[in-house]
Amino acid sequence: MSDVTKELDASGLNCPMPILRTKKALKELNSGDVLRIIATDPGTVKDFEAFAKQTGHELLESTEEGGSFTYRIKKG
Repeated sequence: MSDVTKELDASGLNCPMPILRTKKALKELNSGDVLRIIATDPGTVKDFEAFAKQTGHELLESTEEGGSFTYRIKKG
């Protein structure tokens, strides 16, 4: 997707690592930039929903395909 500024591969990592890596990656981005995250931990679905609400970032997309979860978060 062309609107993605940066991509983070958190495959194989379990909670809380995908969120911690996401926090770090978002710090490097500007407001309005989009971070795409790929994860394999099913727990990340709820984690990223809560993370977006708590931090003021916007969860643009949350999809699952074949055990791989993809998220797009717009930095607030």
